[in-house]
Amino acid sequence: MHIGPFALANPLMVAPMAGVTDRPFRQLCKRLGAGYAVSEMVTSRKDLWNTLKTSRRANHEGEPGPIAVQIAGTDAPMMAEAALYNIDRGAQIIDINMGCPAKKVCNKWAGSALMQDEALAIEIVEAVVNACASRNVPVTLKMRTGWCQSHKNALVIARAAESAGVQMVAVHGRTREQGYKGQAEYDTVAAVKAALRIPVVANGDIDSPERARDVLARTGADAVMIGRAAQGRPWIFREISHYLKTGEHLAPPLVSEVKRLLVEHLHDHYNLYGEFIGVRSARKHIGWYVRALPGGEAFRAHINTLDACQQQVQAVERFMDQLNAQMDRIPAAGIAAENDEENLRQETA
Repeated sequence: MHIGPFALANPLMVAPMAGVTDRPFRQLCKRLGAGYAVSEMVTSRKDLWNTLKTSRRANHEGEPGPIAVQIAGTDAPMMAEAALYNIDRGAQIIDINMGCPAKKVCNKWAGSALMQDEALAIEIVEAVVNACASRNVPVTLKMRTGWCQSHKNALVIARAAESAGVQMVAVHGRTREQGYKGQAEYDTVAAVKAALRIPVVANGDIDSPERARDVLARTGADAVMIGRAAQGRPWIFREISHYLKTGEHLAPPLVSEVKRLLVEHLHDHYNLYGEFIGVRSARKHIGWYVRALPGGEAFRAHINTLDACQQQVQAVERFMDQLNAQMDRIPAAGIAAENDEENLRQETA
C-alpha cells in the first residue's frame, strides 16, 4: 500500500488519539509491527502553536518515517497554514481530522462536526490539498460514517475528497452520535471502498487478529487502523501481522519482555514530558498495560499515588517481577474492554 510516494511496510496503522499517540507511543507501536502511525491532532489555531502542548505534539525527533501529522480546525485558510507549519517541522503526510467525536472539539464545529457542513468540509480539504501540493506532501482524511444515524454521508464526502486530491481515506464505522458506544459497522466502509480508487482504511473495534482478518475481507479495505486496542497492548500489531501472514496465532509476549517494553516506554515518555507532567501522564499508560493482569487494578490504584518518575519505574519493575514469578507469558487478550470513562477523558485531552 502507498500513500503518495510512501510505501508502507504492512496494512496495519495506529489511529490518532489525543493524549495517547505521542511520539514515544508511536515509535513503540512501529517497533512492534505497525506499518504506519498518525500523530495526535494538532490545532490549526496559530495562537496555540507556541504552547508546550502543541510543541510536544509536533515533536518527531528520531521517529522513523513516514511522519504523519493530523490537523484539526474549522477555517480553510487556517487549516492550510497549519499544514505548512507542520510540514516545516517534519511532517511528510498531513491528515485532516473529521473523525474526533469529543464534545470539546465538536462544540467548536471541528472534528466530526465538520461532516454536518459538507461545503465547509470540502473547502477545508481543497485548501489543505492545494497548500500541500506546493511541497509535494500527500493529504489524507479520517472521518466517521456521518454525524448521526439518519445522516450518514461518509460516501459523499469521501468521493469529493478524492476528487479534491486526497490520497487516502480512513473511516471509523460509527457516527459522531455514537461516540465509542455500540458496535462499529463496516457496510459504510465497504461502500466507500467500492466507490474510490485511492486506498481506504477501516477503523473501529478492530481488537484481535481474527477481527482484522474479517474486517479486511468484509470491506475490501486496503488496511486497518487500530486505536484503543493498542493501549497497553502495542504488540497487537505484530500479533495481527503474524496471523494475516500465517493463519496462526503468535505466542503472547513474555512477562520479561513486557517489563522491558514498559520501562523503555516510560523513560521515553519522561524524556518528552519532564518529571512533573511525565509521571502524571504516564499513569494511564501503566494502567492500560496492567488492567487485565492479576492484581492489576490494585497496582493501578497504587501507581496513581506516586509522583516521581523513579518511584513509578521501581514500582513497575517490582510488579512485573512478582508477576514473572507466577507466569512466563502475559495472558492472551480477548476482545478489548469497553471504553471506560478514563479512556474517554484521555481521548478528549
